[in-house]
This record gives sequence, C-alpha cells and structure tokens, in this order.
Amino acid sequence: MSLDIDCIVIGAGVIGLAIGRKIAANGMSVYVLEKESQIGTQISSRNSEVIHAGIYYPKGSAKAQLCVQGRDQLYAYCQARGIDYKKCGKLIVANNGAEVEKLQTIKAAALANGVDDLMDLSATQITKLEPNLSAKAALLSPSTGIIDSHSFMLSLEGDLENSDGQVVLRCPVRDISINNIGFTVTIDNLEQTKISTRYVINSAGLDAQAIAHKTIGYDPQFIPPLYYVPGRYYTLSGRPVFKHLIYPVPEDGGLGVHATIDLQGQVKFGPDARWTGTIDYYVASTCPKHYIAAIRKYYPGIDPSRLHAGYVGVRPKLAAQGEGFKDFVIQTENTHNCPGLIHLFGIESPGLTAALAIAEHVGDYIVAPQA
Repeated sequence: MSLDIDCIVIGAGVIGLAIGRKIAANGMSVYVLEKESQIGTQISSRNSEVIHAGIYYPKGSAKAQLCVQGRDQLYAYCQARGIDYKKCGKLIVANNGAEVEKLQTIKAAALANGVDDLMDLSATQITKLEPNLSAKAALLSPSTGIIDSHSFMLSLEGDLENSDGQVVLRCPVRDISINNIGFTVTIDNLEQTKISTRYVINSAGLDAQAIAHKTIGYDPQFIPPLYYVPGRYYTLSGRPVFKHLIYPVPEDGGLGVHATIDLQGQVKFGPDARWTGTIDYYVASTCPKHYIAAIRKYYPGIDPSRLHAGYVGVRPKLAAQGEGFKDFVIQTENTHNCPGLIHLFGIESPGLTAALAIAEHVGDYIVAPQA
C-alpha cells in the first residue's frame, strides 16, 4: 500500500485549521477534512470571540499554559496579518463579600499562570470606567480582547493552502483503520473513498468522541465521557452600555452570563450553561427570567425589551455537572499506543485563544518524512 497524503486532520474549525497550517508549513502534505459545507460552523463560530488572558485555569494545566502562550501568539498573528482585533480589557466583578474574596483567589491563580497585569478596582474606580456597571469590587484584565474569529479562520485556511495543504468540505469520515504504513481513512460518500495516510489528527470538536469510536483498532477505554452543554446568547439593541467585557465571578460549568462587545461595539450577553446533554441550537425569542436576573446582578438598569435572541454555542465538556475542572486532552501514542494517531478531546474555551499554541504542541509529534 502506498501513501496518498502525509497527514489527515479531521475537522476544519479553528483548531483543525491551525493544526493543518502548522503541519503544512513544516513541508508535509495535508488534507483537512470537514463534514459541513463551510469551515468553522460549530464551536468556532458560536462563541464569545474573546481572546482570553489565561486567568482561571489551574497552574500547570494545558488550558493555562496553552492559553497564555496562544494569547501572545494570536495577538502577534493578528497584528502581522491585519486581522481585526481589539485589546478592550475585561472586568471580573464581585457584588458581595464572598465574591470579593474570590477575586483575590482568581488573582493569585492568574499570577501563578504568568498573568501579572490584573489590577484591583474599587467601586468608585469601576463607576469611572463603566458608569452602567454595579459592583463592589473588580479585577481589570487589560490583556483580554476580542477578535474577528471568521477572519482568523480564513487567514489560517489561506496559510494552509499557500503551503499546498487543502481543506476538503462535505467530507464526513466513515471509519479509520490501522494499516502497515499508518491509516486508511474511509469517507462516508457514495464511492466510499479511501485515503491512506501516515498521521491522523482528530480535531472534530463536538464529534471528536464519535470519530474516536470509528477508529478501528483503537481501544475505546481511552475515550473520555462527553457532556454537551449548550449556552444561549442574547444581543442588546441600541447604544452600547459597556466599553469593556464584563464577567461575573465564575460559576459551575462556565464563566457565567457575561457581557461582551463585538468589534462594532454591539453588546451581547451569554452564554449560560444548560446541561442538556444534547446539541440543541434553539434559542427562545424571549429572554428567560433567570437569565435577566443574572444580568441584573451587575447591570441593574437592563431593559429586557432590548434583549433579542442571538445564537447558541455548544461546549464539548469532559466533566459532568458539578464534577469540577477537566483539562484539554491531547491524546497521543503515549496513552493509546497507536503511533501517528492524535485525538483532541474537550477543546472548548479557551480553545480559540489557544489555537496557535495547540497547533504548535500537536506539530511537535508530527515528523516530516525524509527527502
């Protein structure tokens, strides 16, 4: 059997595109396979478009290390490529004594991760920065920002193609089998097209576990549990009420119903965390009362009539509700003993921020063939 391609990356979201770009730049032939008709239609296009600083994650975790590294790489990449972004900053707000104490815990965790620019703000200082915001205390993160994620993905795709890699759309994977030179990837089309490759990288996001189950010869005991957690976003019509991103103290399963701004200044709220276990993109036209109550904790002047249904993003969590922190899983042959196979599980936030760092990390496992 002969090789058709050096490497197949499954999933053309921001992670798959970044990985494909990195590997192609190293001189290898790459296909990035995508089951949908466009790139980045799931997690990558249904998020807050925030460049995270690396504040919340446990010291030494992959999320902490890759977020901080990826943040700096992403800002530099955007600057070099002319991709729209804004380092607008973020306020993490506290409204009672217990939350004020948590701010210092958050600050200590951030410092341990190398995020040393957080600033304590008093209620008076908060009001000067954000007159519509109500909080007893806050942390200001000046290195948090926002990005045009679609332009970022298009740029990654362009880089990939400039290095002779290719994104192949409408190309769902039927199965992956191990052979004597690597793998055979069968496409779920009428022809049942088979592609032989030395490396397979599963960056399928919401479908990562399903792809792993389709890998013949890979022990399913290594597939972590998957919990789909949809989160709803609502947009605020009219004049912007904030200039910074506004985040409450984190809650179980997420960062709470926060306020973000896009590059045009429009404010949106979300996401909440709904542990439904399903991929559900429905968002009611009327904002739920508990959602409005969460916003009112820091924005008491909210007018519910200005809230309009936005969109839903689904997070591929590895932890059940109440289970606590679970890290990114970038699984190599060191775990499953299948050389050339890499599975990425649970790549949720801060995946967008960490994309270039994740690609660099994965690329370290991929060895270009000798000329």
